[in-house]
Amino acid sequence: MNLKRLMAMLKARNCEFFRDRAAFGWNFLFPFLLIAGFAIIFGGDEPKEYKVGIFPCRPSSDAAAAADCIPEALRGFRQIQYIAFAQQEQGLSKLSHHRIDLLMEKGSPPFRYWTSATNPKGYAVEKILIGNLIDDPERVMRRQEVITSRQIRYIDWLFPGIIGMNMMFSALYGVGFVVVRYRKNGVLKRLKATPLTAFEYLSAQMLSRLFVLAFTLIILWVGCYLIFGFAVEGSYFDLVVIFLLGSLSLISLGLVIASRGTSEEFSNGLLNFITWPMMFLSEVWFSIEGAPRWVHSVAKLFPLTHLLSGVRKIMNDGATLAEVSIEATTLAGFTLLFLIVGASLFSWDK
Repeated sequence: MNLKRLMAMLKARNCEFFRDRAAFGWNFLFPFLLIAGFAIIFGGDEPKEYKVGIFPCRPSSDAAAAADCIPEALRGFRQIQYIAFAQQEQGLSKLSHHRIDLLMEKGSPPFRYWTSATNPKGYAVEKILIGNLIDDPERVMRRQEVITSRQIRYIDWLFPGIIGMNMMFSALYGVGFVVVRYRKNGVLKRLKATPLTAFEYLSAQMLSRLFVLAFTLIILWVGCYLIFGFAVEGSYFDLVVIFLLGSLSLISLGLVIASRGTSEEFSNGLLNFITWPMMFLSEVWFSIEGAPRWVHSVAKLFPLTHLLSGVRKIMNDGATLAEVSIEATTLAGFTLLFLIVGASLFSWDK
């Protein structure tokens, strides 16, 4: 590898990005607008749907099997979605993280149940269940414990999702779409005639986009912190490592899309085909707790899912790098896989 050629290509790509003022400005404006909009919309409204966990019950995608876990006295509430858990610890963990609103134990009356002191939805669903039972609800429902946990605002949960979504669009479109356009315009064919190798070119593209992602992330993080006051329970170093691994995996995926093709229209359609399912299934805006099991399986195929999972564990729960080792290893594996596929398929002119 010739370091001088690599740095020249890196400088040229960065200059191109910063000179495009419309794209440069939109990278900052779009996430701010989304965060502000969601903060206003979801700041005080009470949601209309409640989630109640029940254990011990084997999680199943079969609606009939799940219905057998619900006590007969508690069936028929259209406002409530029941979610099965095999063990009590799993349900309490979901309850403390506001993924469910109330946890109850399957068995004979009186049913033991748990609520969270920091979840107003838990109080509401508790009143719905007890208020619609028989005249003596204590014979049917018995509060076991009120767990206490640090209040996690919706905006605290949403912030990593917006950051991750911005990284995803910047990485995929900033690499995949741009390289295809270069190939169509004949730029890559001209570069092929230079001493620049494919490995040097792809490395420059990856480093350039990594620099752009890091630059925009720092600006967004500082700006949102000053406006909304986010708290980070874990280590900033661990956050940097997860963001770095996530950025590399998303950029590598963009290189796979950029490896072949000269049609901008086809590339745009392919990028939309990848980004929109990733955005909705990776829990950018809302939790998919209670969704069918196959939805969770599909979500795990996206690097953005593991990126957001690791970031939220560190930010909201104070997890260490060792505790998010699964997410970190998965992101590193995605990066390696995408780099191998992208490098093997890359072509200068077709």
